[in-house]
Amino acid sequence: MATPDVRAPLDGVLVIDKPEGLTSHDVVARVRRATGCRRVGHTGTLDPLATGVLALVLGRATRLARFLAGQDKQYETDITLGRETDSYDADGTEVARHDGPLPSAAEVEAAVERLRDQEFQVPPPFSAKKVAGTRAYRLARRNEPPALAPVRVVLREVELVRYDPPVARVQLTASAGFYVRSLAHDLGAALGCGAHVAALRRTRTGDFDLEHALPLAALVDTPALVPRHLVPLSELLPGTDVVRLTPLGASRARHGNLVTEAECVEAMPGARGGPVRLLDPEGRLVGLATGGRIAWPLHPDVVLD
Repeated sequence: MATPDVRAPLDGVLVIDKPEGLTSHDVVARVRRATGCRRVGHTGTLDPLATGVLALVLGRATRLARFLAGQDKQYETDITLGRETDSYDADGTEVARHDGPLPSAAEVEAAVERLRDQEFQVPPPFSAKKVAGTRAYRLARRNEPPALAPVRVVLREVELVRYDPPVARVQLTASAGFYVRSLAHDLGAALGCGAHVAALRRTRTGDFDLEHALPLAALVDTPALVPRHLVPLSELLPGTDVVRLTPLGASRARHGNLVTEAECVEAMPGARGGPVRLLDPEGRLVGLATGGRIAWPLHPDVVLD
């Protein structure tokens, strides 16, 4: 097995195509071992059943994890109608089976369309949500049904791609924190036949899609691929406001001090909201100022150096 150059700092985002059967934490652990980089995190959990885009933050990029994790996600899922499980997916135990006829394609399409209007969603019992300080999945494993409160979600797009009974293939784009398993459960309840997720593939998270993704097996076999696939700090959070600072401004930002307009070389408003990226004269990302658009003075809430 090739050994990566541990002398070269690994700072940025590495997009992995997660295989089925591993948790997100399993993937993080394997990338740590393969690269020798101790600081590795992810920007949105995928269940063991799920595959696809898992954006990992390495090195100093771990300080940007919360901004990247909050971006929209896109999925393609196969939902099996007529069978309900306790985990809302194929890994769970069957709790109900529908013996009658399955709904028609028109009925499924109409039910999928109605899901678009939901503003709140109840997380699955087997989830990491906390109930009185305890993870819901721990309660569920003890046969103590967790009393989970609905959470606000945004389902931006949802479409029935194909229906080959009993499987409905659905594509969707949703806000961070959205549970596709709950969508499948809600669809089964709306149709009166029960349902669960049979397969799930994340095709995009934020600005990263499958075209950016490196198969995990390829990374483990050839760690030298990592630098070529690493998205550098300067390319993260595109579309947000950017301020290029003078040498003095960059120095002040690196120490967490307020930056004034006099220490700005150029201010470039972005097409979308979010944090303000602070760049040094060479275009390297120094930190982020949060709390709104460019408004002087800027306070660097996140410093990368």
